[in-house]
Amino acid sequence: MTWDAIVVGSGFGGAMAAYALVHSGMRVLMLERGSWVSRGPDNWGPRGAGLLTPHYSLESPYHVVADGRRFLAGSWQCVGGQSVFYGGASYRFRESDFDANPEIVADSEAEWPLRYRDLEPYYACAELLLGVSGDAHEEPNAPPRSTPFPGAPAPLAPSSQRISDAAQRLGLTPSRIPLAISYTPREGRGRCIRCGSCDGYACAAEAKNDLASTIIPDLVQRGLVIRTNTVCVRLVRTGSRIAAVHCVNRVTLERECLTARLIVLGAGTMATPHLLLASGLDRASPARDAVGGYLMRHRNAAVFGIFVRRPNPHNEFDKQIAIFDAYPNAGSIQQMSPPIGLVRAYLPKVLRVPASLLLSHASGLVCIAEDQPRRENHVSIDRSEVDRVGLPRLRVDHSYTARDNRAVKTLVDLSRRVLRAAGARFTLVHYIETFTHALGSVRMGPNPRTNPLDGNGRYRGIDNLYVVDGSALPRSAGVNPSLTIAANALRIGLHLARLSPPVRRCPLQILPTVV
Repeated sequence: MTWDAIVVGSGFGGAMAAYALVHSGMRVLMLERGSWVSRGPDNWGPRGAGLLTPHYSLESPYHVVADGRRFLAGSWQCVGGQSVFYGGASYRFRESDFDANPEIVADSEAEWPLRYRDLEPYYACAELLLGVSGDAHEEPNAPPRSTPFPGAPAPLAPSSQRISDAAQRLGLTPSRIPLAISYTPREGRGRCIRCGSCDGYACAAEAKNDLASTIIPDLVQRGLVIRTNTVCVRLVRTGSRIAAVHCVNRVTLERECLTARLIVLGAGTMATPHLLLASGLDRASPARDAVGGYLMRHRNAAVFGIFVRRPNPHNEFDKQIAIFDAYPNAGSIQQMSPPIGLVRAYLPKVLRVPASLLLSHASGLVCIAEDQPRRENHVSIDRSEVDRVGLPRLRVDHSYTARDNRAVKTLVDLSRRVLRAAGARFTLVHYIETFTHALGSVRMGPNPRTNPLDGNGRYRGIDNLYVVDGSALPRSAGVNPSLTIAANALRIGLHLARLSPPVRRCPLQILPTVV
């Protein structure tokens, strides 16, 4: 069967692009390497944290060289992608994040092919689809909005109120984190029960509006066909088009060849360039040297304040407060729950009890500093070694600049002041080395020589290949990227629907009326 579109990946990019395509009447096949994540009491258990589930996989590990350290990193492979285990923070990039900032961009030539006003309607649509709860009036430096948040935020947990009060005493302007969480019942689903197992866990109550709970089931009812446990290993080019998609079933290792008029890559910032490089498609690009390059991942750090009394004795969800007073020069600060489950799993047994006890007396703040896009930070492949499905080994090279480290230090120092003002006896700092916010490895931009994608997400050199995930973003900004990935994917999906007549519905009616 020849499909109208094959979408590779079911995360924010793939699911949101598929939303526009499916609602336009197109026959869409979605390929997902992982499987569905079950929901129920086990999600609250000791093995419910995302990094401890089978869905966090080292099946095709990334061989990372970062700031002189070497280690293996995995990825989340499940329907809904990383959205299943994220904390729900749903921020729009600020207007300044779309402008050319020489301090950030330097000589990288990173440049958005659009401005905030071009993406604003799609931000509003993504917020509506994800049921984002927030308060637009109290957020400093917030960009202009055409619509209010779909939902109101929940009351502050005592631990959040304590952080907010401390920040205000220091002359700062704390605000609420917009969260893709339902605090009132939605049709067919429950509401948040404030259990605390949200950030890093699959929501047992299905109140966190991840893609596997909201968008994808609706698309399946409308005709989307999703194949789980299916790995896309090669894109076959004939002339200026992708003529075939080669796949492997990761369970049976059976191989299959698929065809479609459009190929949409939403596999993620690591997996998308991995597939492009493995398929030799860098040779088709006028920006060949940029395919896999300019990788960003934020310069993140977690700061924990240790209190005499437990600040959150009932383990309520308290990822609620953000501080933007150092934005955009440094980045943002957001409240986080101490990862006690991961500590119990990863530390040596002799340290688990004392470390867990220490963190039970902690409040956390995560510092998110925008990092500079640099050609030296890149992914590449090593064809001398292949994994069990036939993909070559992926290597990741990344290091932070002095500017990145100065930015995060500013945020760490400010976080320590806030925590001490809240009553913490002392603070601990942990620099985060994961790639959960990875962006930019197949970036879009106006210059064909330095940007593999054009402004509509088309892979230059290939007529029917589009990229919609985080790899398309030319800058990382200083906030969580999920909502921007979703909005951009909706924009590209609607563009493709317009280019693919006949459709059963007018493309302008595919998305809610905010567009």
